[in-house]
Amino acid sequence: MNIRRFFLQFLPRYAVGRMVIYAKLMRIDKPIGTLLLLWPTYWALWIASKGVPDADIFIAFTAGTFLMRSAGCVVNDFADRNFDGAVERTKNRPFAKGLVSKTEALLLTVMLCLMAALCLVPLNRFTWLMSLPALFLAVTYPFTKRFFPLPQFYLGLAFSFGIPMAFAAVQGRVSPEAWLMFTANALWTLAYDTIYAMADKEDDLKIGIKTSAITFGHHDISATMLCHFWFTVLMVVLGIKIGATWPYWLVLPITAYWQCQQYAAIRTRDRQLCFQTFLANNRIGLAWFAIIFGCFWCPNCFKKRGWGRLKRRGKGVCRTYSFLFKP
Repeated sequence: MNIRRFFLQFLPRYAVGRMVIYAKLMRIDKPIGTLLLLWPTYWALWIASKGVPDADIFIAFTAGTFLMRSAGCVVNDFADRNFDGAVERTKNRPFAKGLVSKTEALLLTVMLCLMAALCLVPLNRFTWLMSLPALFLAVTYPFTKRFFPLPQFYLGLAFSFGIPMAFAAVQGRVSPEAWLMFTANALWTLAYDTIYAMADKEDDLKIGIKTSAITFGHHDISATMLCHFWFTVLMVVLGIKIGATWPYWLVLPITAYWQCQQYAAIRTRDRQLCFQTFLANNRIGLAWFAIIFGCFWCPNCFKKRGWGRLKRRGKGVCRTYSFLFKP
């Protein structure tokens, strides 16, 4: 039994139909955006908390990321409602097909933002303040495509704001490591979203909107790989600053190999290949999270206190995994 049939047992057909349309507007069926937002946020949560984020903070950031990404998708479709029908990849979106009104989209955005605001309740006031520029970036990004030559860089700032917010929630301050990660992630976002824009480059040129793929012109591939390179360099610097040793560095040749694969794929400038290459960036974010998680995790150095609350036994790093970090 699919989800639609399940809800039809309890709700009128019209209500279920609207729910399906709203879910498509929120891109619930396409979680790649949520994942690309979550991985850097999780990097920050694990590093800020030394591998032991409190359950309430973890849940708040996970739910908040999903809700704000959903709100961003609704705002994006609202802003692009007059263009999406002319783009091959977006011509079947709800706005492009006339399935949703402007009022519905605005009300859904407000509702999602209010629900995301509830996720801030268990967090400190500094995190509340940090959420204001994050909200501003999220709701204004779609409109930058009208005038800003690098809207993908602007998106990188929006997609990176979960990092300083995570440090603010865990430590009550934003450390230099947080801004280092912020910069690295902004560059990574610029790289993968430029690849995403390459898939729509022909259509975007026709309708006259701005993208980094258009701004970089024939140098779009070089610019993408340069952003990948500096992202990796900054992650190396991060590893040095947090005192990581050899296990942390295992991910470097893996991600470098994947980046080389991306270069080979986008050189073809094939739309479908560019889109698939964009999707492949999910594994880079996951790989970095897996190694950061692994560097802190050890079944012998934590004990549970209530659901999901883990406290480190003693000070420093567990002896079992002491080789993961420098003394």
